[in-house]
Amino acid sequence: MLRKSLLVFFILCAAILIGCSKTETGNSNTAADNSNKSGTSTSGTAGTTSSGDKIGVPECDDYIAKYEACISGKVPEAARAQYQASLKTMRDSWRQAAANPQTRAALAQGCKQAADAAATSMKSYGCTW
Repeated sequence: MLRKSLLVFFILCAAILIGCSKTETGNSNTAADNSNKSGTSTSGTAGTTSSGDKIGVPECDDYIAKYEACISGKVPEAARAQYQASLKTMRDSWRQAAANPQTRAALAQGCKQAADAAATSMKSYGCTW
């Protein structure tokens, strides 16, 4: 039961990321987003400092590395803060799941599914998985 709940949680997180990517591409050209570029660069440095944090599950660590590379290299600066916040939330929840031996086994599959979903959703930014 716990494994199924964890799997549903990861699928939900992936769906949220997909939804966020579609919303951000439409809003990146507004004047309000352009005026906030200096504010998002400070959170961009916070995301890069946490990139050394490993989950300890190869599939999850691989996903995080690829996702961070995509965010920092391809996503417009106006949208980066939201993606980095989502990644931080996901990283924290994965770290908690990895600490529990009962959920750790299902974590690899959840990270792989999240990577597959992100590969599709992040193509709009030119990211390759």
